[in-house]
Amino acid sequence: MSADSGKSGAEPPVAAESAPLGPGALGELRILDFSRVLAGPLATMVLADLGAAVTKVERPGGGDETRAWGPPYDEAGEATYFQSVNRNKGSVVLDLGTDAGRAEALRLAAEADVVVENFRPGVMAKLGLGYEDLAAANPGLVYCSITGFGAGEAGAALPGYDLLVQALGGLMSVTGEPDGPPLKVGVALVDVIAGLFAAVGVLAALQHRHRSGHGQRVEVDLLSALLAALVNQASGYTVAGAVPGRIGNSHPSIAPYELVATGAGDLVLAVGNDRQFGALCEELGRPELAEDARFVTNSARVEHRVALRAELEAALAARPASEWAAALTARRVPAGVVNDLAAAFAFAEGIGLEPIVAVPREDGPPVPLTRNPIRLSETPPSYRSAPPRLPR
Repeated sequence: MSADSGKSGAEPPVAAESAPLGPGALGELRILDFSRVLAGPLATMVLADLGAAVTKVERPGGGDETRAWGPPYDEAGEATYFQSVNRNKGSVVLDLGTDAGRAEALRLAAEADVVVENFRPGVMAKLGLGYEDLAAANPGLVYCSITGFGAGEAGAALPGYDLLVQALGGLMSVTGEPDGPPLKVGVALVDVIAGLFAAVGVLAALQHRHRSGHGQRVEVDLLSALLAALVNQASGYTVAGAVPGRIGNSHPSIAPYELVATGAGDLVLAVGNDRQFGALCEELGRPELAEDARFVTNSARVEHRVALRAELEAALAARPASEWAAALTARRVPAGVVNDLAAAFAFAEGIGLEPIVAVPREDGPPVPLTRNPIRLSETPPSYRSAPPRLPR
């Protein structure tokens, strides 16, 4: 997108694919979405699933960057990354470096309830599309900005990439084995968390507008979202001054709560209380472990986690992980095997969660996508349209 260009011109915008209002709880809401990649598009898709009409503004010559982020692609050559966070949206191509493009953006913003953007701080204001510019013509507007490190001078200069935030925000320092390197999480989790915080912020601002008639600015930055999402690890530092390190698949405050070896395959144990630990020991044929002074309470088990793991794995070697998982689950001890994604979706399907929805597409077969996890009894999420093709 020609964000820093001063070009003028009368190039007409490429016609938008329609973004109809949905039947859900947000069915009277119109959102103009300037965001790209993941955090912003995820936030607006969540709101679109709940009924909002989202019009996605894309740059000429390729649209959202994730349209080219593959493999994998579907049978039509569409990147599956883009499809993950862009259903239920329409799309319009605007060159914001031209007078015509900016004029059309202003027109659409004047009709919107919500604007979402994740440009570098200051870019939208330079284009005449900042909060003050749009709110002057639309006082009820909720304007959500998602940045990497905030809008301050120091933060604005930093590039807001998920991997960088995982590193600078401490997530990588607590992820991985104690004697191994720091590791990133296997998905762009910081973007996902920030997108969900942004959606909550937008809904809160809309409730305030409902009461007062006034819109407002909503700001979410990736670093603050990550620090908030570190929950107990963060409070351990802020309250007690404890700086956690990497402990692999173990838990800093609970044991056994980790991945353990069995006679065949790995098993996850998530034992959260003494009753569950006693049932585990009985199933293992080692009931005396529950009376061992080293393991009789959770605090003791955490202190002696290495010895506990050795005792458990010696007993678990008698059977494969799948058998242990079934037997322990029957005794209400949280345990399970490690699924790949295919097995994870099959598991969710098997317990009746219906994790995949077929989203209709006018010019082709339905697109199978992950279901919105929110279940509402009166106004459930809807799946009205597949991620839009880039307008030509």
